[in-house]
Amino acid sequence: MRKRSKSTEGADQGNAGNSAASLTRGLDILRAFSPNDATLGNQELIERTGLAGATVSRLTATLVSLGYLHYDAVLGRYSIGAATVALGYSALSSNPIIHMARPLMQELADWTGAAVALGTSDGLEMVYLANCRSMSPVTLQLNVGSRVPMARTAMGLAYLAGLDDERRGTLVEALKQADSQGSERFAADLDQAMRDRAKFGFVTAFGSWHSYINAVGVTFHPTDGSPTVALTCGGIVDILSADHCRNNVGPRLIALVEQLRERLAGGRMETGR
Repeated sequence: MRKRSKSTEGADQGNAGNSAASLTRGLDILRAFSPNDATLGNQELIERTGLAGATVSRLTATLVSLGYLHYDAVLGRYSIGAATVALGYSALSSNPIIHMARPLMQELADWTGAAVALGTSDGLEMVYLANCRSMSPVTLQLNVGSRVPMARTAMGLAYLAGLDDERRGTLVEALKQADSQGSERFAADLDQAMRDRAKFGFVTAFGSWHSYINAVGVTFHPTDGSPTVALTCGGIVDILSADHCRNNVGPRLIALVEQLRERLAGGRMETGR
């Protein structure tokens, strides 16, 4: 077999690097869409990704051809394509944690009259993987795919408090750099969250995201190798008072996690038979 020359090997490595960079940038474009965005134009994609206009045009054309984006020629705007929807649906529908957690989450949502969510980290934000609401017309109107700030929500603080020191330290430093003005309050909130988690098993966030929102959060470490997630119960202060959160909702969330852990263990035992 003829050996490759050094120049050929270098070219291959360069192409591999370019492919990886293109993939990363293409994913940045898809991540620019939020649940509230029906469509985005080129300029909005440029602003949200920080990519050059020519790069955005080239990558959106590729994503459209693959079905990950849809282009409306009349409006000159892009929307999420069927291939992206199918990919996300496959990930969520095949996740046993979400499948087993949802009935427990709905039960807690109905009991509290609030909203119960399960999410994990995506960059410096938390993204909803599942969400259950009560029939109350005043519950939080967030859905799967919604993003909330890691530094100012019960979901984010519970997630951070449950990480190992190294992983937490990396995220904390990035969060402080991203919002230097709010770094002191964030440090105080996280310190309190870690103390509360150690003492009570859950964390609270009273008005730290929105002044009228109270929430409780717990960490869940799946034993099947899945990423760490956080579960929260949140609602307006009229429904979830601080005392109610501490005395009732927090313990119920801890019980939910224990039930989820038992169900997952039982599911693995059934699978192993």
